[in-house]
Amino acid sequence: MGTHNHLLQLGDTVYLEIVALDPEADGPGRPRWFGLDDQRKVGSDWDEGRRLRGWVARTDAIDAIIGGYGGIFGEKVALPAVNSSFDFAIPHDGSLPLDGAAPSIIDRRGKPRSLTTIADPGARLRSFTLEHPDPAAVEALYHELAVDRPPVIARGPRLRYRARIETPTGLKELS
Repeated sequence: MGTHNHLLQLGDTVYLEIVALDPEADGPGRPRWFGLDDQRKVGSDWDEGRRLRGWVARTDAIDAIIGGYGGIFGEKVALPAVNSSFDFAIPHDGSLPLDGAAPSIIDRRGKPRSLTTIADPGARLRSFTLEHPDPAAVEALYHELAVDRPPVIARGPRLRYRARIETPTGLKELS
């Protein structure tokens, strides 16, 4: 996708992935994932303290999800482009699904993500919360999608994620 990706373990089945444009990479020939081509939006989110912009949910049924919710999740894209090993749902314009209120969807084609190749700094996710002006609507969508272990959803003035992470130097919060 023409991005730099850095992964850190946050527990047995959870990891944090930091994704940024790679200015030296060829573009993917389509809008990049996570809304990264809209640098104005990425910059304004960053300036407003909205640095955690979304999350990814794994499924073994990406076609069914896209079939029922394609307007939210977009189309299935096989990644990487050469020797693809997983499918990712990306809206046609590359934006985050529902501006990040809905998770991005990944299908690893029946193979679990191996965390053995991901750096483990000893940090552990303690809580993950989504603030949203209409928490009932977000909860209803997560229920319809049968999301397992979604973020806690709380009322807030605008969409914002908060992750509390226990680190070797104490509890930290990312938002």
